[in-house]
Amino acid sequence: MLFAMIAKDKPNALDQRLAVRPVHLEHLDSLGQQLRLAGALLDADGRPEGSLVVIEAETIEAATAMFEADPFFKEGLFASVEIKPWRLAYDHMSPKA
Repeated sequence: MLFAMIAKDKPNALDQRLAVRPVHLEHLDSLGQQLRLAGALLDADGRPEGSLVVIEAETIEAATAMFEADPFFKEGLFASVEIKPWRLAYDHMSPKA
């Protein structure tokens, strides 16, 4: 099953986000095929202000554990986090065969 994490950064957290980003990306790489997509949520000026991450896991508990292992989460970057089951309806990002 797919699960999405929608997380909003604490105010004025851009410097912290940029400092932690290299180990955050290493963590995402370590998820392998369980990671389906990930990216920053942007403010009106195009600066990161949160994260959207979609992973595949057996249960919401397993998904939550993976999300909580992310350095962004562990370093307290987020002001709010929502984890929800997610269903893909359209995939126009994948190359056509």
